[in-house]
Amino acid sequence: MITFVFPQENFYMKKLILPFLFVSVLCAAQAPEGYYAGTEGLTGYALKSKLHEIVSRKVVTLNYSDLQEGFGSTDLDIYYDHDASNTEYLLDMYSEKPSGPDQYEYTTSQMTSGQSAEGLGWNREHIMPQSTFYSNYPMYSDMYYIIPADAFINGKRSNNPYGIVGTSVNNTFSNGSKLGKSAIPNYAYTGKVYEPIDEFKGDIARSLLYFAVRFEGKLGTFKYNTTTSASSDANPLDGTEERAFDPAYIAMLKSWNENDPVSQREKDRNNSVYGFQHNRNPFVDHPEWVNMIWDTTTDGVAPSAPKNLTATESGAYFATLSWEPSADPEVLGYRIYNNGTLLATSKNTTLSLDHLTPGLHYQFTVKAYDQDYLESEATNSVNVDPMMSDMYAKDLMITKYLEGSGDNKAIEITNKTGHAVDLSNYRISVQFYSSANGNYYFPAPFELEGTLADGATYVLVNRYADFSCFQTRDGDVVTSAPQLLFSGGSYLELRYKSQTVDAIGVKDSDNYDTLGNVSLYRNADVKQPSSTFSLSEWMAHESDFCENLGENTLAVSGQQVKADLVLYPNPVHDRLFISGKDVFGISAVHIYDMTGRKVNTYREPFRNSSSIDLSGLKSGLYLISIDGKTYKIIYK
Repeated sequence: MITFVFPQENFYMKKLILPFLFVSVLCAAQAPEGYYAGTEGLTGYALKSKLHEIVSRKVVTLNYSDLQEGFGSTDLDIYYDHDASNTEYLLDMYSEKPSGPDQYEYTTSQMTSGQSAEGLGWNREHIMPQSTFYSNYPMYSDMYYIIPADAFINGKRSNNPYGIVGTSVNNTFSNGSKLGKSAIPNYAYTGKVYEPIDEFKGDIARSLLYFAVRFEGKLGTFKYNTTTSASSDANPLDGTEERAFDPAYIAMLKSWNENDPVSQREKDRNNSVYGFQHNRNPFVDHPEWVNMIWDTTTDGVAPSAPKNLTATESGAYFATLSWEPSADPEVLGYRIYNNGTLLATSKNTTLSLDHLTPGLHYQFTVKAYDQDYLESEATNSVNVDPMMSDMYAKDLMITKYLEGSGDNKAIEITNKTGHAVDLSNYRISVQFYSSANGNYYFPAPFELEGTLADGATYVLVNRYADFSCFQTRDGDVVTSAPQLLFSGGSYLELRYKSQTVDAIGVKDSDNYDTLGNVSLYRNADVKQPSSTFSLSEWMAHESDFCENLGENTLAVSGQQVKADLVLYPNPVHDRLFISGKDVFGISAVHIYDMTGRKVNTYREPFRNSSSIDLSGLKSGLYLISIDGKTYKIIYK
């Protein structure tokens, strides 16, 4: 796990009202010093990817139900019709009249569902429609693209994209915004679009571009539709991770960003949302980055092919591939194929492909793609025949389950697969019982993010947890979303796409006698995840027990296994020394950079030495996995 420092130590331990009080302190500030470190000198999609890394780091995910109260802090109309001493009314971009009195106004208490006319209440509007991401968390509740909006206009806008309306107008609303047939220059889509007034076009553009940065790596899994016909899912995403939007749509967003500069309202909102979400919209802080990213010049020529594809490691369920990069400077990444079928993409020149089937034959090739999304010729092919079994776990495992008092809820996931795992296709899903309907149901799941190194852990913790031995801010996911509101009666599972990987409890059942007020730690002799829960695989501790949460330690005979190893010096320059019990028996040491890429492996390194040579590494933070236990080191 990686620890970051947040602006307020006890933030997560407060109920919702306190974060919203706290934001008033932050509103005078801008981005904290160093927040955008690493962006210096970057342009194009390299800048976009770096910003994705920054704004996705340690984000606090709200519950969707939190937003009603939250808007009372982030979206008050103190810019047009009221001053700071009168903060009762919300600013609704769909009905606000900048040059005169509004036809109607709302307080936070006037939230409603769909209405038959304007002025009858507001509801929560996703600037990027929630159907795009199937209403899954964490996308579902990110306030940078969710706003309060008149319920009637919201309903009329529906899932139609924002755009420029031509002469065919279906609706004109009270502040001049309108809905009608698209007239976006050079854009193939000719269905309905919703056009906000000029005052807020830049706000909308910067919110959509934030979405493209925040969820880079997932955009290709979202719904998109760029056909010319009207469609309820015709959002302007184009399926690419880097560019994100159709080029004609990007041109419109760039125009809106330039012609409607960042306002004081946007700056204040950015600071306010940062106060409890702990990330920022970089295009509010630096609107010039829009052109720096999307003003790309391309040559229209397919890139040269990467070379010398090899399989550096394989097991029953995975294979790690490496190759020499393409020499073309416009290359964005690489696509990995099996017998001509696309399996994955990578920005690096090494990748572990998982979820292979033991005993099947695979033939891998790699192609480079560039800023025009043109592909190179393929590398040489590499044949991989996964063995029937190996020493590794076939998938990620839930290793700790904490169902404590109050909000003390946490889950620990551990990677013992022998390779780094891309988390973007993993979900946590929890089942609840509806007494009103008399049935069990699953709300939309929580999608995981990032890369989990071999031997590393990933902790999801309730935003308001108050464990005695774990700082909530140290969680990899900190959230009040439904998936961390489970009770002892809930069934919970880890999924890969739609497939159940590991389960806690029994589906369609009340599990309270087993899972209520207890901390369960997976026994060390359990080597594989299971879609069928068995209490015999777990050691039960008292409620609120949290020792070693996030430290990759498992239960054995009522004690906690904790490797007694000392790594020194740290920071390290060339040689890293390791001392402790059973050092000579260490079978493997793996070194990973912070993207999860394995940079070196040492087999039985301490048979004849007490140290390993790390010379050649670049300066930075690394994870070192020693027989499944993970440490952090700094190389200088």
